[in-house]
Amino acid sequence: MDYQDLLNDTEVDLCYETLNVSCKKYARPSAVYIPMFITMMSTTFMTVMGNLLVIISIGHFNQLHTPTNQLILSLAVCDFLLGLFVMPLSAVRSMQGCWYFGDIMCKIHTCFDIILSTTSIFHLVCVSAERYCAVCSPLTYQNRVRFSSVLFMIAVSWLVPVIFATTMVFGELNLQGSRSFYETHVECAGGCHVFFGHGSAVFSSMVSFYIPGLILIGIYYKIYTVALNQARSISLLLSQLKRDYPLGDARHRTQKATITIAIVVGVFLFCWTPFFVCNIMNPFIGYTIPPVLIDALVWFGYVNSTLNPFIYAFMYSWFRKAVRIIATGKIFQNNSSRKQLNM
Repeated sequence: MDYQDLLNDTEVDLCYETLNVSCKKYARPSAVYIPMFITMMSTTFMTVMGNLLVIISIGHFNQLHTPTNQLILSLAVCDFLLGLFVMPLSAVRSMQGCWYFGDIMCKIHTCFDIILSTTSIFHLVCVSAERYCAVCSPLTYQNRVRFSSVLFMIAVSWLVPVIFATTMVFGELNLQGSRSFYETHVECAGGCHVFFGHGSAVFSSMVSFYIPGLILIGIYYKIYTVALNQARSISLLLSQLKRDYPLGDARHRTQKATITIAIVVGVFLFCWTPFFVCNIMNPFIGYTIPPVLIDALVWFGYVNSTLNPFIYAFMYSWFRKAVRIIATGKIFQNNSSRKQLNM
């Protein structure tokens, strides 16, 4: 079956009526089109605004200038750029099935899409490594995790995906081994298909998701076992002393930060796993997964960037207080950056 024939049965129009090689255009009923439009625009808006609040909060308030928060800040910038530059154009393509912005813009859009999704998981690996140091080596944490080391991790998390995605897309390495199939069954005027051959699908999925994902799972399994042993040791000590000592503020903050980042990692894996499973399978089953399903799974992955600020809002009182200060305009008061937030 032709790749284009797998598209929705409601397709009756062409993106460019005067071209025989034009892609088909979705002719969706209003009952489908309007909810799709509202959902995608709302998701895009919440992604941009939510991550912008995280950026302003961590960037403005001096109390939040910690190594962990610098990584969260960079991750929020990544999610913010995804909502600002990638999601709006993806929404047009998803709703109409057509790409009206030219081939060069298609490659730039695809490149940004790969860069930002890969950068997200690279950041999560770095945050997890920082949490590992905080939980498993608390006595040497200050020496290991400095702002210089955090900036190095941020630079690597951005630079490697940029080089990887630019080489993959503009060098057309994603078409290697399946170029003839792409040109015969996929390529058409008015389309912007994110297509991977057999080798490139495996390689890109391993670099962008599977290897970092396995590293994340391994790190958090180690953190979990160490934290569990620490909790047992503390419980045993307290029972021997027969006294109930409150948990120290520093340890409490460490545990809360670790739990929050674990939730962020879990949500990321939950949102992006379906897409990357289909992405790596599709070439080996003759590209029989419907493009509409692939597109829906991409958007399910995008939702991860929308959810992160809400996770911070739910877990961190400092973020909720920072948002209130920003929303009420108190951020413009003198010395507002020195305000103490509940940590």
